[in-house]
Amino acid sequence: MEQTSHPTPTPSHLKRRLGDFSTLTEALDYAAQGTSGFNFYSGKGVLLEALPYKDLASQAKETARKLLSLNLKPGDRVAIIAESDGDFARIFFGCQYAGLVPAPLPLPVAFSGHESYIETLRGMIKNAGACAVIIPPVIASWTKEITQELGLVFGGAPQEIFALSPAEVTLPHVEADHLSYLQFSSGSTRFPIGIAVTQKAFMANAHAIAKYGLEVQEKGDRCVSWLPLYHDMGLVGFFLTPMSCQLSLDLLPTREFARRPHVWLDLIDRNKGTLSYSPSFGYELCTRRALTASFDLSSWRAAGIGGDMIRPHILEEFAERFESSGFDPNAFVASYGMAEATLALSFAPLGKGMQTDTIDLNALEKSEMAVPSNDPARNLRTFVLCGPILPKHEVNIRASNGRSLPERQVGRIFVRGPSLMAGYFNRPDETRRVLDHEGWLDTGDLGYMLDGQIVVTGRAKDLIIINGRNIWPQDLEWAAETAIPLLRSRDVAVFSLECGTEEKVVALVQCRASDPDERQALREELITLFRRQHSVDIQVILVPPHSLPQTSSGKLTRAKAKAMLLAGEFELKEPLPVL
Repeated sequence: MEQTSHPTPTPSHLKRRLGDFSTLTEALDYAAQGTSGFNFYSGKGVLLEALPYKDLASQAKETARKLLSLNLKPGDRVAIIAESDGDFARIFFGCQYAGLVPAPLPLPVAFSGHESYIETLRGMIKNAGACAVIIPPVIASWTKEITQELGLVFGGAPQEIFALSPAEVTLPHVEADHLSYLQFSSGSTRFPIGIAVTQKAFMANAHAIAKYGLEVQEKGDRCVSWLPLYHDMGLVGFFLTPMSCQLSLDLLPTREFARRPHVWLDLIDRNKGTLSYSPSFGYELCTRRALTASFDLSSWRAAGIGGDMIRPHILEEFAERFESSGFDPNAFVASYGMAEATLALSFAPLGKGMQTDTIDLNALEKSEMAVPSNDPARNLRTFVLCGPILPKHEVNIRASNGRSLPERQVGRIFVRGPSLMAGYFNRPDETRRVLDHEGWLDTGDLGYMLDGQIVVTGRAKDLIIINGRNIWPQDLEWAAETAIPLLRSRDVAVFSLECGTEEKVVALVQCRASDPDERQALREELITLFRRQHSVDIQVILVPPHSLPQTSSGKLTRAKAKAMLLAGEFELKEPLPVL
């Protein structure tokens, strides 16, 4: 494909439309009338391809006919292992025009096992019922392992698709009720489940994000992202939504972000980006790394945080570190969402920065009440307010018996609205478990309401109950990572194990030290910390660096860490303690 040396311009020279379309194909046809587009960069920040939406639309329609030449039929699923490049864009939108259903799949995560990745990937392909799998060159040598005995009509590289002769057919008419794509959930110990997103559900969410969440401007807005295109925050928030609003997007490869996180900031500076998102750890990486250049971040008006529990101190450190670079802490925008809702459910008010609520942790654990406190003698916890539910959506905090709860009472978060999934693909039992006949989705999250805003306290499945206390694993994890300089974020995973009639709490801790005395000192320091701050006895197990599992979005997955421990998968330097 033809490449240029300059990124697409920020002005689209079109009247801005904020996702008010029936389908993604309609949205791209409109964006193609302007001058904005996608810009794909290397991990070092070198522009590899500028792809105006005008060119993308014509190339995607040509790709659609080539996909249909494989005798694929509208509604068939096409799995795409999602590299952050123009080939992914051409094939994803080619599927849209062909009436096919793309299913973006993850690239291997650094330090993850080869066999485990292949097994998970094949499970996703089977669960999607995919007829074709597109495999990027970076893992081309694994093609046979990925595709063997799956009965596919195609399994290979994007260039093999582009080399096909197009079918001489009229492209199908895409309807709002048609499936647009499958989004795989992350973080499960079993194979992730495909979330079925219709065209109208996506467009409803894109419109809500653009108009009410980020308040996309008529002029001047530009997006910058390093987020993975196989995860909802990257795919929906910073790939499909920018196109649906005719915004130019500068995209870095996810797999290289951790090595050079400051390239993200450099792109915001160079191209005057205004909208960009990251989980907390992305901001932390930028803060930790030594600076080799200065940046001007004054254009960044919405610095979003999502995809994980928000850690206030990390954002405060980022704001302090980059204040001299023109970063405005009022640009922080906390949000809440999930793939089952296409993406977004709430946004904190723009221009007000990070709003927090500090509460008495003991009261939270014992009475499930978020009691405000600033008493330094108390054990405190600070949560971030994630904003009101988006228009045309609803939220309800419920007790275990289904009763609606008042403000500051912690319960299970239920939501409903036009952007919710059609269901889990070909999994009716799983769908009924979380989505009732009135359209309410059980998010699986716990939280409370405060001044009309959603406050998320954690995942219900992760909650540890000891002697009538509700202990939040992230409180223990964050306490350790904050108090002990040797530890970094995502170095600690806490969960409970049933041991006969007892329930024990275990902390897996990534340890970089090899000296036995240093390791023992770290273990004892952690045990003392947990007893002093949280009044709980925890068995500390040191594991090798990079061994704790993460989801496709970079979140620590406690469930998988627990399964790995029980399966004996960790390379422990000491005998496993008796549980």
